[in-house]
Amino acid sequence: MIIFAKPYYMKVHLVKKQTIEDYTKDNARSRPSFKLWLLTLNGADWNNPGDILETFGAADLLGNGSDRVVFDIGGNNYRMICHYVFGEKQVHLFICWVGTHAEYSNLCKENKQYTVSIY
Repeated sequence: MIIFAKPYYMKVHLVKKQTIEDYTKDNARSRPSFKLWLLTLNGADWNNPGDILETFGAADLLGNGSDRVVFDIGGNNYRMICHYVFGEKQVHLFICWVGTHAEYSNLCKENKQYTVSIY
């Protein structure tokens, strides 16, 4: 009998959670959506970027070697761009930008989704 070992998954370390708290303080309607996102992230175990998509089916990995992911939050009302780094024991998720879907569309028109970093 062949037994396959489960891959080693890593917990996610969200860098500067305060960014989300500040955003939801100023945008009260977004609070429940971001709370659900944070709860989901809390239980996430990732081994590679594909695992991000398994946890958040509405997320998109950005190309151009950016190591960035765009999360669709609150039924596509909000977007959050994060940079991810897979370390040896932990995945670090850095928040680069948070805003509405319309604001994100404007970033894309200017091709800034790969470089924006306001936090």
